[in-house]
Amino acid sequence: MISHHKTNVLISSSFNLFWVFLIFLTNPNLCQSQELFFDGFKDDGNNLTLNGNAKILNNGILQLTNDTSRLLGHAFYPNPIRVKTSNNGKALSFSTVFAFALIPEFRTLGGHGFAFTLAPNKDLPGALPSQYLGLLNSSDNGNLTNHIFAVEFDEVQDFEFKDINDNHVGININSMISNASVPAVYYVDGNSTAQNITMKSGKTILCWIDYDAEKHQINVSLSLSNDKPNRSMLSYNVDLSPYLDEFMYVGFSGSTGLLASSHYIMGWSFNVNGKVTALDLASLPRVPKPKKESFGLILGCSIGSVIGFFLFLGLVVYLVWLYKNRDIIESWELDVGPHRYPYHELKQATKGFKEKQLLGFGGFGKVYKGTLPNSNIEVAVKRISHESKQGLQEFVAEISSIGRLRHRNLVQLLGWCRRKGDLMLVYDYMPNGSLDKYLFNEPKMILSWAQRFDIIKGVASGLLYLHEGWEQTVIHRDIKAGNVLLDADFNGRLGDFGLAKLYEHGANPSTTRVVGTLGYLAPELTRTGKPTPSSDVFAFGALIFEVACGRRPIEPKASSEKMFLVDWVWDIWKVGALFDVLDPKLKGDYNEIEAGIVLKLGLMCSAEAPDSRPSMRQVVRYLDGEATLPEELERLGGNIGNRSNQSCQKDDGGTGEFEDFVP
Repeated sequence: MISHHKTNVLISSSFNLFWVFLIFLTNPNLCQSQELFFDGFKDDGNNLTLNGNAKILNNGILQLTNDTSRLLGHAFYPNPIRVKTSNNGKALSFSTVFAFALIPEFRTLGGHGFAFTLAPNKDLPGALPSQYLGLLNSSDNGNLTNHIFAVEFDEVQDFEFKDINDNHVGININSMISNASVPAVYYVDGNSTAQNITMKSGKTILCWIDYDAEKHQINVSLSLSNDKPNRSMLSYNVDLSPYLDEFMYVGFSGSTGLLASSHYIMGWSFNVNGKVTALDLASLPRVPKPKKESFGLILGCSIGSVIGFFLFLGLVVYLVWLYKNRDIIESWELDVGPHRYPYHELKQATKGFKEKQLLGFGGFGKVYKGTLPNSNIEVAVKRISHESKQGLQEFVAEISSIGRLRHRNLVQLLGWCRRKGDLMLVYDYMPNGSLDKYLFNEPKMILSWAQRFDIIKGVASGLLYLHEGWEQTVIHRDIKAGNVLLDADFNGRLGDFGLAKLYEHGANPSTTRVVGTLGYLAPELTRTGKPTPSSDVFAFGALIFEVACGRRPIEPKASSEKMFLVDWVWDIWKVGALFDVLDPKLKGDYNEIEAGIVLKLGLMCSAEAPDSRPSMRQVVRYLDGEATLPEELERLGGNIGNRSNQSCQKDDGGTGEFEDFVP
């Protein structure tokens, strides 16, 4: 095994030895050519800094991850490498070649991928596994201060990051959304036709990455042989000078998600301002073979002749037990995803659905906290009661919609289970519970204005994704504080898609069944019964007032002028005292500009006429400061319906569901 790092220092011979030495110490910038070479890592474990799950195997292979879910691994050269000149801050040219192999836990399902990266430090603090590949997290994704350059080799298609497929190579700068990406292919010399290459096949693949500082061009090539293709599979023109620090750490980062994959690096060569040393596949360590699936069968057959009779009796008993405890799978269940959990696993996770595991309950059933026995992942299990009004139809809608949605401000559905009459959904666990517990009555803690504003922006971002960012338009139909959950960092995530309605972009929903919660229903729903993105905007306006004012849209015990929240806010706005409606628990500690935007936006969203309400894209632009709210809102006066005239809508305090309403 060979590992070396060469530094050449060129200096004028007119200086004496003392000044040469002094200048070298005070100007390490003078190094130009810097080369690393590893044809295996068996004797070079001390020449790499490993963290997370990364390790060097006995045969000299660098393993970033294994077949464990939701973990990450980093491997970096321990010393920083100069990648920019010190005099003018111009990025230097660099080249690298490495051999890698990806072996997923399940043959056709990847999880998740790895990246070659230049980073400002080798620890990457706060980085997350799964779709973040151990590089970034949800809060710093896209920040210009990250100074992250990466070439990702992704095995999973993530819609949030606009991935093109589940087998692609992408160039990423400061973000998990690739600046450029292509399906994994390679070119054979003399053949201009791209050959598909499946990265998760377990085959050893060579990758070349070259940055030309003069042409400002990045080129990426793949091959199954030692020969570098004459044509790059991916080229991207960019000057890396603004994005890189003068010194950067170079190495690899990988991660797994719900599904796992072993990410291996067999050899690596890297050079700055020089030709990279080639790798010879024949001299590199061999990729570990996948576990043999037939071992158990062979073992069973070898001893079957001795204990076959007893096995037969045991099999009969087992089949009888399965028959008595079987789950009858209906035809619709075959097309529903994602993962289906065994009932006994969820029962064990929730300790038998004991009351001490109970997180909450509502009209649709109870929600329990659980810990999956095999992975120790904390989850929330929603068990739908037999007498629930939701029923099988809404249960299927929730699985088929949220099961395929991916956004940082949506609660992710991990899987589901059905056993006889019991219907269960498994979600990511949100440790801080639902938003309504921090707003009404006597909350467990008082949310600051900054936290409330971030929650409003987060829910708006998630709702924009539902309306415009997915392959279909998704109308949530039940937006309220009780359906906004808070993660460990108090980020707002919209959940409970049991009433969601999907249709193709540009089409009109045909349903005439009114569902939702009193106080959040748009006026046109009682006339047409047809939900639209605009009716979701109306409910979002009610949510805005809940968060800003600290009270529900309808308060039966309040005075007549304050009973209907939006009417009260409008009356206060007309007398020029808009900030008087803010939650008194804030004690006057709020940002006036942000509060003004939020309250005026709530009035705009609460307009009676659907055409007078903004779209969620406009809402997000207003909240992000990319657009200015109208100076005058008087034109909305006739458009804000008087809730006091809707006495036929019996209020349930904002906790129950409302359906099949006839005005």
